[in-house]
Amino acid sequence: MAALTAFAAFAASLAVEELEIDLLLEALSQRHGFDFRDYDRQVVRKKLLAVMAARELKTVSALQERVLHEPGAASNVLRALCVAPAALFDNPDWARQAREVLGAALRPVAVPRVWLVECAGVGEAWTLAIVLHEEGLLARTEIFATVANDELLAEVREASIDAFALPALQEQYAASGGTAALSDYFELKDGRAVLLPRLRSRITWAQYNLVTDASFNEFQAIVCCRALADFGPMLRQRVLRLFFESLSRFGVLATDRELAASDAHAAAYQPLGDAPAWYKRVG
Repeated sequence: MAALTAFAAFAASLAVEELEIDLLLEALSQRHGFDFRDYDRQVVRKKLLAVMAARELKTVSALQERVLHEPGAASNVLRALCVAPAALFDNPDWARQAREVLGAALRPVAVPRVWLVECAGVGEAWTLAIVLHEEGLLARTEIFATVANDELLAEVREASIDAFALPALQEQYAASGGTAALSDYFELKDGRAVLLPRLRSRITWAQYNLVTDASFNEFQAIVCCRALADFGPMLRQRVLRLFFESLSRFGVLATDRELAASDAHAAAYQPLGDAPAWYKRVG
């Protein structure tokens, strides 16, 4: 009997917490215009609990009260729910695949356009810029890197990385197929490193909301390997339909995992060899 009572209390507590999360996400949507209601609930819950632990809050309702009334609290929550920043060449295997796949796909195109969706900061964008430069493509390629809100946008436009981290990153860069000195691609000043202007100028940063915004261009490559994992089933299908509408025929799509047969427009894509979750649009 005691065990049943404890289980019932636990279930009731979870139900209350789910309601609190619903209300918090509604508040973020209504007050700040960012809709996380169709994101994967377990992912959202984990991120919110981390914010609560950092602020020593015991309930989601207490967090909601801060979001509605405390300056800066909403910004912290929005940042936590967005894609976490990535380090430069943090995934050498992916960068090596990008060299092969994007090199072959973009080389025949006069002015290729690449969309980095929900970009994980300058680490992801600068990695791609260096890869495309080494493939002889960056000078005629436009990279559109989109992020969820204006605050993140302002940060990436002024971002730099720790210059003292570059020697440690050299090994990851080399594992991706790079053969130069990584530091040669950066301006160094006061212990900070910024990508060279001629490489950085090929990246256009913009605010874009995957939940509500429509297709805004046609691209020869779309890369979304980090945000899709956070989406619930309905939002994932909406985003995959958006990618199909935005990707040119024979364009390349990179996702977080292999497409399922039930995914939107899955039949229109052809897997690309040994590169998992890389696809060519053929339909």
